[in-house]
Amino acid sequence: MELFLIAQIAGRGVAIETGQVDSVVDIAQIVAVPRAEAAVRGLVALRSRVVTVIDTGTALGLDATPDGARRAVITRVDGHPYAILVDALEDVATFERQPLSSGLALDRGWASVGVGLVERDGEPLLIVDLAALVPQTVATAGASPQPLAA
Repeated sequence: MELFLIAQIAGRGVAIETGQVDSVVDIAQIVAVPRAEAAVRGLVALRSRVVTVIDTGTALGLDATPDGARRAVITRVDGHPYAILVDALEDVATFERQPLSSGLALDRGWASVGVGLVERDGEPLLIVDLAALVPQTVATAGASPQPLAA
């Protein structure tokens, strides 16, 4: 059994391995970044650090996450913090991980982020890899600037 954070992303229930979660936050005003990747909503100050905000809808090839979305899961990719926008956060619970079946058809970006399944109350939830939501060019460039000066 493994511990997972249950969230809603793009209207779909998902499971996130808690080892990928640094924290769960409500973020303040997001500052847009000119010429950034489409999936980069912008930057936000969080605990004296500048964090790159990822629009999960856009990263998945779906409709953009609503502008009013402020719930986020903070994760680290290559040592840099990212705020992954979510529709809602529901619970933390233990589940038995199941592999993705070969006959399961995941559309759009879900296929690139899905790494398994869990079952909650008879409902299958896709286990998502948060790092796969961060555009490669952003992750390799180390998009998050240095901490803000005190």
